[in-house]
Amino acid sequence: MTRSTPLHDRHTALGASFTDFGGWSMPVRYTSDLAEHHAVRTAAGLFDISHMAEFDVTGPSAATFLDVALAGRLSSMKVGRAKYSLLLTETGGVLDDVIVYRLADEHFLLISNAGNRDLVATALAERAAAFTDVTVVDRTDELSLLAVQGPSARAVLEATAGISAVEPALADLGYYAWSAASFDGVELMILRTGYTGEDGFELLVPNAQASALWDAVLAAGEPHGLVPAGLAARDTLRLEAGMPLHGHELSVDIRPAQAGMGRVVAADKESFVGKDALATADAEAPVLVGLVAEGRRAGRAGYAVLDAEGTTIGEVTSGALSPTLGHPIAMAFVAPASAAVGTDLFIDVRGTRIPATVTALPFYRRNA
Repeated sequence: MTRSTPLHDRHTALGASFTDFGGWSMPVRYTSDLAEHHAVRTAAGLFDISHMAEFDVTGPSAATFLDVALAGRLSSMKVGRAKYSLLLTETGGVLDDVIVYRLADEHFLLISNAGNRDLVATALAERAAAFTDVTVVDRTDELSLLAVQGPSARAVLEATAGISAVEPALADLGYYAWSAASFDGVELMILRTGYTGEDGFELLVPNAQASALWDAVLAAGEPHGLVPAGLAARDTLRLEAGMPLHGHELSVDIRPAQAGMGRVVAADKESFVGKDALATADAEAPVLVGLVAEGRRAGRAGYAVLDAEGTTIGEVTSGALSPTLGHPIAMAFVAPASAAVGTDLFIDVRGTRIPATVTALPFYRRNA
């Protein structure tokens, strides 16, 4: 059964169109994909991402447990910081990509993708079974998550009525870190991560406060050009920023190094799930590349990538006509021999071979 977030009525009132995403009814757009995309690049956008899954990991051995359960080294992370990591299968594939926040010495918050909630819950429970002093609690049904993204994001939040006691202050908050705050007297976490290639923040609150917080951010953001934004804009924004989407650039059949995520793996850890499998590399395994093309016709997920001789050497995982750059872009897995930057390839777009060139990711990088 498709679920709705606590903000569903707000989206309906704003005229949103909906789509099923990871088992949730989510706003795909409110007005125009392009308008919402450009608003995030030039001002700010407000996203409902309450479909994401949240897990509390607590106990004396919580850090040691996460070092075993995930590919990264979470025990070295300081309180107040966050880290992107991967939950691997025993065979080295990516079960999900997650962000972990250290709330205290023995308390972590793990956020995973909506569609993988049950898989992640099961994997964490199984891996925690060997740790008698670790507790994993799924808090997804209690919490809502809003994202404010764009160059004006900080100004919007600083002007939002009801947000107070922010520590550290947003001006002092680094990337991949979080601040403790309150909204109308209720605990609020402000996370500085993002999935658009712009500066931005995520706001984690109990469900009961979600609608009031949404309204307050919209009101504060209006003078700054903030608009509500849906999944369509979120997808083109993350594609321009070269950020992977599980089920496209990451999956249980893809190892981290293939997707350019080898740096996320702390291979020198004594033990973690998937380590033995990663020790055996397949030199012929396809690797992720960026592709740029001219014209207006973009490759889409599943379209074949061909070499100069017309041989299929890969497949597009995500693609779009870039709203910011004005030309088609795509990410694709291709044979290693065709992965060098500058290599000329073709994308089969409904029977037409569209010239494309391998380029370094990301396609777009904001001005600092």
